[in-house]
Amino acid sequence: MNNVPTVKLGIVAVSRDCFPIELSIRRRKALVEAYKNKYNQDDIYECPICIFESEIDMVKSLEDIKSHGCNALCVYLGNFGPEISETLLAKHFDGPKMFIAAEEENIGVLSSDRGDAYCGLLNASYNLKLRNIKAYIPENPVGDADDLADRLHEFLPIARTLIGLSKLKIISFGPRPQNFLACNAPIKQLYNLDVEIEENSELDLFESFKKHEGDPRINEVVEDMKKELGNGNKIPSILPKLAQYELTLLDWIDNHKGYREYVALASKCWPAFQTMFGFVPCYVNSRLTGRGIPVSCEVDIYGCLSEYIGTCIAEDAVTLLDINNTLPKELYKNDIEGKFNYKFDDTFMGFHCGNTCSRLLCNPEMRYQKIMARSLPKEVTNGTLEGDIKPGDITFYRLQSTADNHLLAYVAEGEILPVSTHSFGSIAVFAIPEMARFYRHVLIENGFPHHGAVAFGHYGKTIFEVFKYLGVEFIGYNQPSSLPYKSENPFKK
Repeated sequence: MNNVPTVKLGIVAVSRDCFPIELSIRRRKALVEAYKNKYNQDDIYECPICIFESEIDMVKSLEDIKSHGCNALCVYLGNFGPEISETLLAKHFDGPKMFIAAEEENIGVLSSDRGDAYCGLLNASYNLKLRNIKAYIPENPVGDADDLADRLHEFLPIARTLIGLSKLKIISFGPRPQNFLACNAPIKQLYNLDVEIEENSELDLFESFKKHEGDPRINEVVEDMKKELGNGNKIPSILPKLAQYELTLLDWIDNHKGYREYVALASKCWPAFQTMFGFVPCYVNSRLTGRGIPVSCEVDIYGCLSEYIGTCIAEDAVTLLDINNTLPKELYKNDIEGKFNYKFDDTFMGFHCGNTCSRLLCNPEMRYQKIMARSLPKEVTNGTLEGDIKPGDITFYRLQSTADNHLLAYVAEGEILPVSTHSFGSIAVFAIPEMARFYRHVLIENGFPHHGAVAFGHYGKTIFEVFKYLGVEFIGYNQPSSLPYKSENPFKK
């Protein structure tokens, strides 16, 4: 995907003057060797300058990693470490940073070459707070070379997301639909996260769409759509308009991205969209999302932001779904009970009209939008992509601003069950342990809207760490029954 950053992590070892500098250098080399043996050699750069006591060493190492294209930093305490210069390095490095520390390798080092980095990391964390510096410190930040190679690898998707957000522009079209306040939130927190936003009228978009009539590239896009849809191409007559709309969006991105490197879209899709454009945009949205350019429905700006976070972490397509409807007990008893280890109220259906990438659907088909067709001519609701979403592991999550500009988030891991939905749209039967309690005491209690982002895999650990780094005030998750929520009634039966 060319809409997410590539991370190059610079590793800088540090050493205190009363400890042998050779200890930090040796441990740094062992860490880099362990990483390259397990993972990608192009991901990291080993800075040859070991920061000693001097702030001049800090400046030299900073210049070195920047000159080698590093956009993320690892400060590695091979021994106790100089708390001032090592935290100054983090302060002056423009990008995400992490701190880790070496453990003692064997009994032999205890008599003369003990590093005491376990102690030094405490001082480093204290100094980071003194200087108001954000840094990622893993759950298990102290280890041997093999352990810490894994910590470096775990940091990469976190760093990739943070870099992406710092260079992201969200482009929106149109205000939220009338009587649809659920996705309306202040944009102040976007600026606090260093995300730019460009808000446009849907009339601006319509004007641009009309200017793309007869675009010579339309036929090429139509052929690509036919190839993607295959036997699911049930309404071929709508493809030229959809291709025209796709080109409109892609050209808008090129012309409006400005100084930002990455883009996500929050688009209007009803109520006037269908009658003016003559179709629904779902399939085009799904195609762009499949390329790493998330497109949220109903001008859901924070839903779009959430999708982009998942795209950076997974380096794959995500989707945005309504936490939509319960399962009939009949369906649960027939297809789930006794076959999967989930209670009835652990299950629900996630749905949206047709914005999920085709490769994530079972037998995707081009259809019309049934809900909209209840009040509009059917022919203006063509363009949605329908199909049950493929079963497998998922992470449901969202980052949201409250009306008074507080950042809240949630994340829950679960799965899509291999169970037919017997329904329409891009839809699936989801199962999340303790979903009913999570729904009541996280989603409802904290006023989250019905849209949730879905990443296809278990990414809860990484998403949680990204939210922490961003300074999110509350991160809800699906707590086990043994751990009551603050608002949960302890006397309930």
